Amino acid sequence: MGNVLLIHAEQLVTCSGISAKKGAEMKRLSVIPDGAVMIEGDTIKSVGTTRELIKHYGPEKCKIIDCTGKAVLPGFVDSHTHFIFAGYRAEEFSLRLQGMKYIDLMLRGGGIAATTMPTREASQEELEELGAKRLASMLSFGVTTVEGKSGYGLDYETELKQLRAMDALNASQPIDIVATYMGGHALPEEYKDNIEAYIDFMIDEVLPEVKKEKLADFCDVFCEAGVFDLQQSRRLLVAAKKMGFQVKLHADEIVPLGGAELAAELSAVSADHLLKASDEGIALLAKAGVVATLLPATAFSLKEPYAQARKMIDAGCAVALATDLNPGSCFTNSIPLLFALATIHMDMTIEEAVTALTINAAAAIGKADKIGSIDPGKLADLVILEYPSYEFLHYHFAMNLVEKVIKKGKIIYDKDLLNKLE
Repeated sequence: MGNVLLIHAEQLVTCSGISAKKGAEMKRLSVIPDGAVMIEGDTIKSVGTTRELIKHYGPEKCKIIDCTGKAVLPGFVDSHTHFIFAGYRAEEFSLRLQGMKYIDLMLRGGGIAATTMPTREASQEELEELGAKRLASMLSFGVTTVEGKSGYGLDYETELKQLRAMDALNASQPIDIVATYMGGHALPEEYKDNIEAYIDFMIDEVLPEVKKEKLADFCDVFCEAGVFDLQQSRRLLVAAKKMGFQVKLHADEIVPLGGAELAAELSAVSADHLLKASDEGIALLAKAGVVATLLPATAFSLKEPYAQARKMIDAGCAVALATDLNPGSCFTNSIPLLFALATIHMDMTIEEAVTALTINAAAAIGKADKIGSIDPGKLADLVILEYPSYEFLHYHFAMNLVEKVIKKGKIIYDKDLLNKLE
């Protein structure tokens, strides 16, 4: 790969930093008018105005990308997904729209359990094929790094199969994948009368193999009424931390169980969902520096009140946004939908939403020192919009404005080229 010089960006939105932005910091995007970025290989070499960089670097020695009339942002990071699965649940979605609660579907064998059998039956190759199609869609929305969770096997073989599929995809396509083991997603039928034995099974049998094969960086658990309570979640995550995993929690989604407080206690990297998080839990997340990852498309899909983003930011939290792509409660990977919901329904400013999908989302997967902003030394993961300002991301709402995606210094998506091919 040679040198690449982006010039004449109407707005170069750097989101500069190496850690999550908290509270009022989330509004500071560090925008450079007539901006330019010098890329060497897969790394950002220099950032500044077009005049500065053309003066310093001979443009005749670089591949030039003219961004006149365009806004350039860091590649989006989708820090909470369940994109490796087989088995869709369209009928279940219709039942929920008719009034059936998600927790009731789970108790009658729907929800997560309904996807378990098809995923167990699918081969790793089939899961890779399904995952590759979903990743291609994510790429078109400007996502350059994604977190993916297991949790649709709830057994030894399938959990490892899901993680191995992610590992294979990480090596075979351009989006970087950060994997999370989430055997604690639901209680499998085999252990329906002995949840403690299932936790023992995850700790004693599955997590050691995941660690041995280096298949995941994180361990997550659905800390919720009717799933894993606080004590059970704590036991699993403490054991995972002792093995060297970083930890996350699905917390306070359906009832205010105290998952946010547990995330703070364990110094989790992120606490996710948080629709019912208490004021005390929010304060503790802010104090502990745990990223509050909010999933508004899930609340939208479930017709539930949104997480209190405004309260969290005003309390000093670092807030991230993610799609929660999954086959049940949120079958979408639409980044434009996130921007619309966050700013129109969650009282976030567009600046806060951009921060939440870049540097803060990178922090939610422990990668803020490598991605999530346009800074020298970081990977050259960039998105070029077809409009001149980041404000179009919510003004032209629910539309995909991504024109080009650059991953590690290479253009890997070009809407104009696709249109010409069509």
